[in-house]
Amino acid sequence: MMNRRLLRRSGPLILLLLLMALLSVAVPDFMGLRNLRGLLLSITLVGTIAATMMLVLAMREVDLSVGSTVALSGVIAAVVIASTGSPILGVVAGLAGGAAVGLFNGAVVALLKVNSLIVTLATMEMVRGLAFLVSGGESVAIPAQSFFTLGSGAFLGVGWPIWAMLASFAAFGFLLNRTVFGRNVLAVGGNPEAARLSGVPITRVRITVFALQGLVAGVAGIILAARITSGQPNTSVGLELAVISACVLGGVSLAGGVATIGGVIIGVLIMGTAQNALNLLNVPTFYQYVVRGGILLLAVTADGLRQGRGWTAFRFWPATGRTLQTSETDRA
Repeated sequence: MMNRRLLRRSGPLILLLLLMALLSVAVPDFMGLRNLRGLLLSITLVGTIAATMMLVLAMREVDLSVGSTVALSGVIAAVVIASTGSPILGVVAGLAGGAAVGLFNGAVVALLKVNSLIVTLATMEMVRGLAFLVSGGESVAIPAQSFFTLGSGAFLGVGWPIWAMLASFAAFGFLLNRTVFGRNVLAVGGNPEAARLSGVPITRVRITVFALQGLVAGVAGIILAARITSGQPNTSVGLELAVISACVLGGVSLAGGVATIGGVIIGVLIMGTAQNALNLLNVPTFYQYVVRGGILLLAVTADGLRQGRGWTAFRFWPATGRTLQTSETDRA
């Protein structure tokens, strides 16, 4: 039993090591210093957001709007900078836009008791539409050269996007493991009714987690806009699936109550390594969609096996034909 539990916990790390060993042999220049630096930079967008998606999933919720929020925040920052000439005002506006989306998601989920999948699916479309409306349907050039430092500058030889990802890992890893708030998040995801009876402020926790998710998506959107030197309303399509895949590959349970920041980091590296290998092998984009979809399916299946659910997650109530779903007390 102990060996099986240890294997289950170390499974993502073993998978990452096996994947890197295989690719180091099969893919030319994979272990080259230049490629490894590029790999690290390429995972910054997913990695930065995965740290807060970890909290959302651990709370037994999901956020499908992060890709659209990234686009909206970048566009808002670009428009404000172009209008005022102030990168600081642009950054503040972009962060406010991202946080507002997250706060809206959290309020609807927590106060109106609407399923987070439906809420964030709706806001994914709404926010993407807002990004096109704010930008006028086209990319917005950013006239401030100093703003680009956020995307291309470096400190101690490490790019600012990488520092942002590391800061996100450190901050939310600490929040999850060392604070009462983190324990409350896991309690809400593990057993909402027991958490409510224990005095956990479930509504406040849910709203706060979604607001943090939106804020961090805003940070990622601003950095991305600085990297590509413009606000692009059509960027980051499908980003939410990559982030969720990375979290689940790293051991975050879709059933809630289980998450580790170390596992999330490993999951992000697995996703980034696979994508990097596909690019080095010049795999056509259409095939890459198939591979990414397969990785998501693998991640969800692995989560079901880890939780001992197997195919029981797809059972139907024999009398009514309704799929299993969270009870109303769980939504309290």
